Amino acid sequence: MAKSSGNELTHKTFGWAARDSSGLLSPFHFSRRENGDDDVSIKVLYCGVCHSDLHMLKNDWGSTDYPVVPGHEIVGVVTSVGKNVKKFKAGDEVGVGVIVGSCRSCENCKQDLESYCPKMEYTYNSPGVDGTKNYGGYSDKIVVDQHFVVRFPKNLALDAGAPLLCAGITVYSPMKHFGMTEPGKHLGVAGLGGLGHVAVKFGKAFGLKVTVISTSSRKKEEAIDRLGADAFVVSSDPEQLKAAMGTMDYILDTISAVHPLDPLIRLLNLNGKLVAVGLPNKPVELSIGILASGRRVVAGSNFGGLKETQEMLDFCGKHNITAEIELIKMNDINSAMERLAKADVKYRFVIDIENSFK
Repeated sequence: MAKSSGNELTHKTFGWAARDSSGLLSPFHFSRRENGDDDVSIKVLYCGVCHSDLHMLKNDWGSTDYPVVPGHEIVGVVTSVGKNVKKFKAGDEVGVGVIVGSCRSCENCKQDLESYCPKMEYTYNSPGVDGTKNYGGYSDKIVVDQHFVVRFPKNLALDAGAPLLCAGITVYSPMKHFGMTEPGKHLGVAGLGGLGHVAVKFGKAFGLKVTVISTSSRKKEEAIDRLGADAFVVSSDPEQLKAAMGTMDYILDTISAVHPLDPLIRLLNLNGKLVAVGLPNKPVELSIGILASGRRVVAGSNFGGLKETQEMLDFCGKHNITAEIELIKMNDINSAMERLAKADVKYRFVIDIENSFK
């Protein structure tokens, strides 16, 4: 990435930051680097609120470097580009997801799997290429190397499309990699939150039979009537679990809280695959015997690389897939985080950045 002259941070920026593990966000003035030769400067319009933002604000993973400006589901409009940028121009609607840098030379990067690069650079709470700390999309502008910017389909709503840049690619990538795209196969989606509800939409677009697995029946009607799921299993009901045993080809586990895996694994048929994409903050247990008895597989998956992210957005444009959101102003973010901790959101908060900072 080309650096600005003298690495000067003269791009005055306004956002909201947390200063300690209370996680409370408040106004924060900082500076970004000037637009370099390979950079794209973006006016942020919307930013999704990911559950990992909440973990980072609270230092649940022990890696938060305060102050932290969260946000990695960023949608905006290009304001300027560097002289080497050919893909984008001022006025383009674009997105920025979880990462804004990688080594670009390791085997993973060469395979367009920047999300598995050992030198991956996160959009926030990560050292930037110029030696300063990266700040995320809870802010009015951002400067990003062109390689890590994606084009937004013209037919998708920008606000409801923002969560696709993390929640969307986090479920799309394993579905593609593990073969969860064969029409007629049976997909179970465990957890109907920010990730799970998008997984249901992807599953139906791929032509799968989709069953939502949840701890209570309160989301059943919405899962089937609004999101298009074919069936609903209440995981706290032993009779429903017994009836569904051995019926699913795949389970996409989107649950971010600590939970038992064995009941989910029993729902898989022979050679079934459970792929975990939720990020519990403590280890979970599973019984090897249950895996062996059905030659089943348990795997994990990260978000996808940039090529796959663009593919996912284009797929969403073709099938008119967006997230179900609650649009909020930045002044509402702390109460939104409290609700997110209680899973009280349908199904993703998105911050209206442009109208919050006027």
